[in-house]
Amino acid sequence: MNIEEQIKNYMDSLPEPKRSDMEALHKQVLQLLPKSTLWFLDGKDDKGKMVSNPSIGYGLRTIKYADGKTKEFYQIGISANTTGISVYIMGIEDKTYLPETYGKKIGKASVTGYCIKFKTLKDIRMDALEDAIRDGVHQTS
Repeated sequence: MNIEEQIKNYMDSLPEPKRSDMEALHKQVLQLLPKSTLWFLDGKDDKGKMVSNPSIGYGLRTIKYADGKTKEFYQIGISANTTGISVYIMGIEDKTYLPETYGKKIGKASVTGYCIKFKTLKDIRMDALEDAIRDGVHQTS
């Protein structure tokens, strides 16, 4: 099964209204980042045990570990969770940047050093979320 099919199956498994919000968010990120690498992580570890929520990723960055090893990973991720939706903006060095820059202007969302979490799309300002995504990709490219 290719990545697009995995994403479709994941979206189809979500209950409404979360499914519609995730589909709309996915389309929006694809419009913002049309040439980005697409990822799907099913949330399972090497033994098949669920260790996180499934996520859809966009873009490509190289993570460098202290021991010198590297790993390819996405720049932007979206995931449905029990209380809503999380948008992950990976790789920003300054962990105060997202909350200080977007925390007050994004709407009803929790903003941490790399995650913007909200209940539904109508709770947030989409223009501010798009700015945060573009900003994150710019900082990690």
